[in-house]
Amino acid sequence: MRYSPPRFADKLLRFFLPDDRLEEVLGDLHEEFRWQVVRVGERRARWRYWRDVLGFLKPFAIKRKQANNHFDDYSTTYLMQPTMLRNYVKIAFRNLAKNKTFSVINTLGLALGMACSLLILLWVQDERSVDAFHAHKDQLYRIYMREYFSGKMQGVIWTPGPLAATLKKEIPEIEYATAYEWPGPQTFSVGNKVQKQSLNAVGADFFKMFSFKLLQGTSEAALKDPNNLAISHDMANRFFGSPEAAIGKTIRFDNRKDMLVSAVFENLPKNSTLQFDCLRNWDAYVDDGNDWAKEWGSTDPLTFFMLRPDANPAKVAAKMQHMLDKFNRDEGKPAHTELAMQPFHEYYLNSNFKDAQIDGGRIEYVRLFTIVAVFILLIACVNFMNLATARSGKRAKEVGVRKVVGARRSLLIGQFLGEAMLLTVFSVSLAVLLVGLVVPAFNTLTGKQITLPLLEPSFWGGLVGLTLVTGFVSGSYPAFFLSSLSPIRVLKGIMKFDSTSIWLRQGLVVFQFALSMILIVGMIIIYRQVDYVQTKNLGYNRENLIYFPLEGNLGNQYDVLKTELSQLPGVADVSYLTADPASNGSGTEGISWPGSDPNEKVRFTPVGVGYDFAKAMQIKLREGRDFSKDFPTDSSGFLINEAALKVIGFNQPIGKTITWGKQKGTIIGVLKDFHFQSLHSAIRPLIGYLRTQRLAGNVNAIVRIKAGKTKEALAQIETICKKLNPTFPFTYNFTDQAYARQYQSEQVVSKLASYFAFLAIFISCLGLFGLATFTAEQRVKEIGVRKVLGASVGNIIGLLSKDFLKLVLIAIMLASPVAWWAMNQWLQGFAYKINIEWWMFVVGGVLSVVIALLTVSFQSIKAALINPVKSLRSE
Repeated sequence: MRYSPPRFADKLLRFFLPDDRLEEVLGDLHEEFRWQVVRVGERRARWRYWRDVLGFLKPFAIKRKQANNHFDDYSTTYLMQPTMLRNYVKIAFRNLAKNKTFSVINTLGLALGMACSLLILLWVQDERSVDAFHAHKDQLYRIYMREYFSGKMQGVIWTPGPLAATLKKEIPEIEYATAYEWPGPQTFSVGNKVQKQSLNAVGADFFKMFSFKLLQGTSEAALKDPNNLAISHDMANRFFGSPEAAIGKTIRFDNRKDMLVSAVFENLPKNSTLQFDCLRNWDAYVDDGNDWAKEWGSTDPLTFFMLRPDANPAKVAAKMQHMLDKFNRDEGKPAHTELAMQPFHEYYLNSNFKDAQIDGGRIEYVRLFTIVAVFILLIACVNFMNLATARSGKRAKEVGVRKVVGARRSLLIGQFLGEAMLLTVFSVSLAVLLVGLVVPAFNTLTGKQITLPLLEPSFWGGLVGLTLVTGFVSGSYPAFFLSSLSPIRVLKGIMKFDSTSIWLRQGLVVFQFALSMILIVGMIIIYRQVDYVQTKNLGYNRENLIYFPLEGNLGNQYDVLKTELSQLPGVADVSYLTADPASNGSGTEGISWPGSDPNEKVRFTPVGVGYDFAKAMQIKLREGRDFSKDFPTDSSGFLINEAALKVIGFNQPIGKTITWGKQKGTIIGVLKDFHFQSLHSAIRPLIGYLRTQRLAGNVNAIVRIKAGKTKEALAQIETICKKLNPTFPFTYNFTDQAYARQYQSEQVVSKLASYFAFLAIFISCLGLFGLATFTAEQRVKEIGVRKVLGASVGNIIGLLSKDFLKLVLIAIMLASPVAWWAMNQWLQGFAYKINIEWWMFVVGGVLSVVIALLTVSFQSIKAALINPVKSLRSE
């Protein structure tokens, strides 16, 4: 039996309604009437029909009246009505509660993405804060040198010892200047308390330049006298109990000299590149047997200076550029070195050189991870869009009804954006909570001391901005897409997505997986490079090789020490050298040889060594021999490496004479090239000389321990050292561990890349899961028909999976060249690096495909197993 709604009610609607809305509203009300008849009967349905019609009359009448005059004003007022806003919030909560699975996935994906991005941005902020806390940071600079060699230029940070004092003297714009030398851990004692502390030598201007807070003493007097010593708060507590008690007290240095504590400074912040426990006066350091620091030809310390407030940096740079020329001329050397300056607060992030110009450094990691943070946030936003699109079929009817009852598109856009904002607020809250939980572990991984700046207004301001941007980006596509649907088509059940929507949705998936592919390939290449530098043959055997300082009586009794150590069953060889075996940055330009070009200047790395140096280090000799007591003339002999031989150019180097300063000597051996610096730098020319006098200061004993006897040998070595040198604590370093510490940044980057790649893939898979759900919903009847016609479960799974597989393959093809370019740029920072090989992209691609198929397979199998009777029931 067919029932009709009241005809007079329909006439009223036709009179008041605009023509363009009449069909939509009548159709909707008639459908509602038929449903109410079934539900409550004809009589009550007719009453309700009248109620609905009368309810519509006033708004439509007003709207029609205003449509010709002030339509825009009306819509604006309507959108901002509190009632409507409350209504939108209620609807948003209802939708979130009604679709718990999607809401949880969406919130979790967005929260993970935002937590990951927030964590990265906190790390980036911390990196950028390094050395930025000094009050005069805009006036602080460091010096670096640009040297010409064989027609090429190279940049070095090590400078001559007299440079700081000369700069201050000859350039009026420079207010303060200081050299900065790090002699390393030294032994200090007060009574029975004996400890190793990190000592640096600096000029008297140091505390006037840098904003390290003095707890006791003044910046003027802290390092004024040669015997003064400025110590940290911790060091004062260890030796004297408090900073107040330390001031004016004496402390024994190296068990040979008493120094006066003239100042106590607050413990240095972690975001300072300058790290030390105590400081001594530079002039006193030079006079303490470091005569090399008086020479212009020897370089080792860093040089910092501070400009006057009204100084022009460009003019100062021009003045100092050729300052070294006259000193080189005085010493009869060619003028091939230029001085350049760099803002001190940029030093930490920009420390690499390319063609003698500052060219990146850690700033590349900062930029890389900033991009990664943005990428991960974008992936999370795209994920949100895909999941919202997957639900669009269910929300479409709601949109149709709302449009029928008068909702304008702008109101619907506001509603959907509001829902996205609401979910984003939940996600942000969860993200902040996650970051708070993982920050301790993150600090352990990165060696940072990052905290959530909850008390800083800028943090909350940034968080609000991030929420608004994320909410808008996440909700924009669903809002604009759903609000554009035609109510007539939707309510008639003929809603169909146009090709633009499909292309956009598929494009978003390709974008997600392309970013994931880049991160996977990046992770593989970084891991391989870190593994390469840690396992590369360095030209010497760093395993089972320890070194410790020849301090106190150890230097004076080295022969006794070597004899006793050599008799230990666990010790293979003993020698010494004037450097850290894993890192030596010293340089000298005073080397000449017959036939050398006087206009050509070459920087050699000098290293003083003992007998059996090559044997203890297990460095192979290309020709000649090691220093030996069997040859008394070795005191004037030299060892050079292959890089030095290439520069010198001798065909038969053994026995040839070279000159270092005023000392002439013969080459007794040529060492195979070995790495005495990190693999970021190429092997430089090296010259080794036999050092037999004053085995102290920066001289280290090197001891080769036999494999498997490390623990036993270390205990015996310590016993011997304490017997010969009872007033000094025994400390030692393993060369392989010291070498590995040089690549701490790369190790951290490798681990971070792995974690972030995993998160990016996980979030991407959430988006793919949403799209798979959407596709399964769209094709449920097609699947039912295919199953009725005989399609197997495997056929259905293949049908649904192949479309996603195409998208992932497209993503792989697009991402591969980008990943190659990005990682090739990163590898340029290493002088020794791996080759980017094809299999790295294959592994990345296969991982992407497998992960994508596993994600899609759940929905594919679910759709394939559904009963076709249910799928086709409505047909």
